Amino acid sequence: MAFLIARPESGVSVSYTGLHGSSDAFAFAQLAREGRPVVIFTESASDAQRLTEEIQFLVPKRKVCLLPDWETLPYDNFSPHPDLVSERLATLYQISQNDCAVTLVPVTTALYRLPPTEYLAAHTFFIKQGQTFDRTALRKQLTHAGYTHVNQVLAPGEYSYRGGLIDLFPMGSTLPYRIDLLGDDVESIRTFDVDTQRSIYPVNDVRLLPAREFPLDEDGQTCFRRNFREKFEGDPSNSLLYKNVSQGMAPAGIEYYLPLFFEHTGTIADYLPDNAVVCLQQNIEGAIAQFWHDTQARYELLRGDLTRPIMRPAELFLSQEIFFSSISKFPRICTRRESSVNEDRARSQKNKRANTSALPDIHIDRRSDNPLTRYVEFVANFPGKVLVIAESVGRREIMSQYFSEYGVPLKSCEHFDEFIDSNERQVLAVGPLHYGFILDEEQIAVITETELYVNFVRRNARRDSARKTSPLSAGSNMTHPEPAAPPLAAAPVALPYTR
Repeated sequence: MAFLIARPESGVSVSYTGLHGSSDAFAFAQLAREGRPVVIFTESASDAQRLTEEIQFLVPKRKVCLLPDWETLPYDNFSPHPDLVSERLATLYQISQNDCAVTLVPVTTALYRLPPTEYLAAHTFFIKQGQTFDRTALRKQLTHAGYTHVNQVLAPGEYSYRGGLIDLFPMGSTLPYRIDLLGDDVESIRTFDVDTQRSIYPVNDVRLLPAREFPLDEDGQTCFRRNFREKFEGDPSNSLLYKNVSQGMAPAGIEYYLPLFFEHTGTIADYLPDNAVVCLQQNIEGAIAQFWHDTQARYELLRGDLTRPIMRPAELFLSQEIFFSSISKFPRICTRRESSVNEDRARSQKNKRANTSALPDIHIDRRSDNPLTRYVEFVANFPGKVLVIAESVGRREIMSQYFSEYGVPLKSCEHFDEFIDSNERQVLAVGPLHYGFILDEEQIAVITETELYVNFVRRNARRDSARKTSPLSAGSNMTHPEPAAPPLAAAPVALPYTR
């Protein structure tokens, strides 16, 4: 198949327009098939989540990683959930090891200053079956990495010693591990269930990442105290935050003091492989500008608390200039749906158009004698193949029956490559594609439930974690359940479809 977008040379930026619907995911998936790591910076967290699901569907044999956000507002006085920290550390480690074929990062997440790469490398270690080690030395190593000793392991970042058994819940792992010792030798390593404490399956080794994105050992505390005194005026002993860190505790919201734990911080570009291809999705500049506007407003609102002084935004986040400078050495692809490119960057870009088209109006009209009239007319006039995407297996069965009742039988397939290899003209599959599109050269039309059903609402596996940093929304991180997709027999909603 012809490539929608082509990889430029190192240091060169190329802009593409005309990517309709979810064709951007298809274009990125094509890049991933080339073998070089692809890093996509998205305009929003919801775009990152959408592309993660869609690209994994289009290239199931490639590893797709998403670097999640802390899901807190800048300067919040509470810390991110431990599972998020665990996922972030695991993703950063995988990126640094060139273990991700595709990496997705919301651009606002990419603006956060990160621990230097050497911190992650120095605090990551492995335990292998048959290995011999000193139990006391392991305990010190776990404590040095920020792990907490508990009576019963329940969450990432915890460990427990029980005679000849060591229970560990590494950061970045979905399950804890139970290490059975015979003397000083590792006899076996098995995963176990947190609730029942029963073993599940054996493994050969365990990777242990640091428990936090900053060190709380003696060296980390010393560095924090020194930098705290240099940054902030007044007596540090009046600050509860300063006292807690000096005692080896991690107070809520300490993440927004991360630079104080290091001599220097890193950026997301430091973790990227040298041969990576960087993609900038949609209006990255606008998202950065809005983030900085909102963050500066929160800083002005909260900077007056002398008992808990806060760091300046420039000390915590990358400016637009620093961000683009950090990725300038990589080949860059900018994708935009609008036809124009930002004039101040147009000189350094080659502007091209992808060969995709938007679908016409093909929504199901339940008031009509044949609700599929628009769909049938489109297929009759379209010279190529058509793939209809259902959200779930249950929806696929309902849609298959519904289409058959009106004389439109659809063959089923399991994945996208099977559809490409099939000789069937109309095929029905289950997939996470959110929006349809037409590949002009290949004459392939992809249709989703969004085009078929007016006001269709997709039930995401994970809620949109997009940060809304308005000063008035501090602490308002509530999520509300989304309505389920309407059944096929429901009455139509008399509103025009808009994307």
